[in-house]
Amino acid sequence: MSFNVGESVGPYRIIEQLGQGGMATVFKAYHAALDRYVALKVLHPAFNEDQTFTARFQREARVVAKLEHPHIVPIYDYANHEHRPYLVMKFIEGETLKSRLGRGPLTSQEIAKVVDSVGAALAYAHKQGILHRDIKPSNVLISADGEMYLADFGLARIAQAGESTLSSDSIMGTPQYISPEQAMGKKDLDEGTDIYSFAVMLYELVVGQVPFTADTPFSIIHDHIYKPLPLPMTVNPKVPEPVQRVLLKALAKDRGDRYATVTAMLQAFKDSWREAGVPMEGTAVIVSPSTFMRAAQDTQKPERSEPAHEAAASKRSEPKKRSSWMFIAGGVVLLFGCLFIVFAFRQGGFFPPKTQAPPVHVEVTDVPLFETPAPPPTKPGLPELPATAADSSPEIVTAKDLVQKNPNDPDAHLQLALAYWDAGQPRPAFDELAQAADLAGVDARDFFIKAGDKFKAREAWAAAGGMYLRAMQTYPSGEEAPEELRGNFHETVYKAADQPDMPLFLFFDRIDRVDQPFGYVARGRHALYNGTLEDAKLNLDRVKHDKPGMFEVILLEAEINMKEGHPELARPLLISLSSSPGIPDWIRVMAESFLKSMQ
Repeated sequence: MSFNVGESVGPYRIIEQLGQGGMATVFKAYHAALDRYVALKVLHPAFNEDQTFTARFQREARVVAKLEHPHIVPIYDYANHEHRPYLVMKFIEGETLKSRLGRGPLTSQEIAKVVDSVGAALAYAHKQGILHRDIKPSNVLISADGEMYLADFGLARIAQAGESTLSSDSIMGTPQYISPEQAMGKKDLDEGTDIYSFAVMLYELVVGQVPFTADTPFSIIHDHIYKPLPLPMTVNPKVPEPVQRVLLKALAKDRGDRYATVTAMLQAFKDSWREAGVPMEGTAVIVSPSTFMRAAQDTQKPERSEPAHEAAASKRSEPKKRSSWMFIAGGVVLLFGCLFIVFAFRQGGFFPPKTQAPPVHVEVTDVPLFETPAPPPTKPGLPELPATAADSSPEIVTAKDLVQKNPNDPDAHLQLALAYWDAGQPRPAFDELAQAADLAGVDARDFFIKAGDKFKAREAWAAAGGMYLRAMQTYPSGEEAPEELRGNFHETVYKAADQPDMPLFLFFDRIDRVDQPFGYVARGRHALYNGTLEDAKLNLDRVKHDKPGMFEVILLEAEINMKEGHPELARPLLISLSSSPGIPDWIRVMAESFLKSMQ
């Protein structure tokens, strides 16, 4: 086994394993030639599934290794060991911002360093044309002397350079901090995605919690895409209105509505504190500059802790630069006094325990999101009910009681999922369905088929498709699934493909592994209704090259022709599907429906 403690990897001797995440494992190592410790970030073996990844890894590593900034953890080297690519990074003995927050509120000086250090690092990288893609407190490192560094700058970029199962099946980012466009799997990311994630972090510092929390990553991601941002002043009345205004803009769903650059956002954020001009605690007590300065002098430095597993690097030797805005006299000092107060009181509990859900600090790559079905649009005539009305449903009450008595029974959770769906509550239905499937286990083929059948009967296409996909995955490579299961899988996935958020939970690469040609069909139909016509046609061309006679291919081509405004091309295709023998019933019915719409 490679990368064992005590063994050597090139010139580096492995000292200990510091941590493990969805994309990489981190080791502390000793480089004897230079007499220093380094951090080795070893990428997951799944990246080796792409035979071209090594070349791409080297190319992308060269790009991120050129980042030279006092607040970015640098990459020293990159190489392969026993076919495992790894990065060599500076080692920081300290802690992460995440662990620091776990010990209590930050001092005003620490907050200033977060704003200046992380902001400067992001602004510099963006000027080099490089995005981070995973801004979060666990990627901000604090050295023993209090300096802050942004870590893992190139990891998401390097991971996305490959076409492995891991990189393509995972949405890079962390649910609590992910931008809406990143959550939707969009590829054309820009500075806006880092601005959003950084703004979530600022929201957490100012308000006292991240904007969206829930029991499942699915719910958190769904909220980032669709749910309005909880108003900071509503969650925490002590937040000044100017600060709220900045956060609302920085966290706009549409990235075009956000600040154009990190620098612009930071300037607006700092100006908002100055504009507030009152203690954030909201009391009548005015903190004078002299009072604040005495408090600042009494503030202790962060405690020294174990090495952070997220990354690594010792403090740079450059002279320590004091933040320029720390020295703006009068009002700014008073402003920091306000900051000091709000964070001193934050730990006291602004939010009642019953409404404060614990953050789910987990990377998407560690959670099988692709196995959680996406919520379809509410069925016609079945509006989404308020939670109180839905929970009063006799079926839900009975199912909840069954789950409470049998918390590890997948059938009990399935019954509750169905009860939620029937009550017009799709979101809790999908959460319960995901839990049911996880409890059943990866080999529970009969359970997956049963669940798929029940949701298919309710025309819950994405939910049914997710269950049939799990059932398809239980067949080993080279073994064909029964025709009935394959047919149900094709029907539900095809019908779910027009839903915008379908790819979040029915990952295309998972579909590819059980049926590559049909994967192109699913991509094409999703692009037709939620992307571009060009992408739809591109996927159609791919599948026509591989399997031109596939019935779903003919149906997709007809839909594309209709979308392009060429009914004369679509009509003969639809007629052939509606009249030819051997056509699956669902395809024939859809073809007939399209023909009627063209009359």
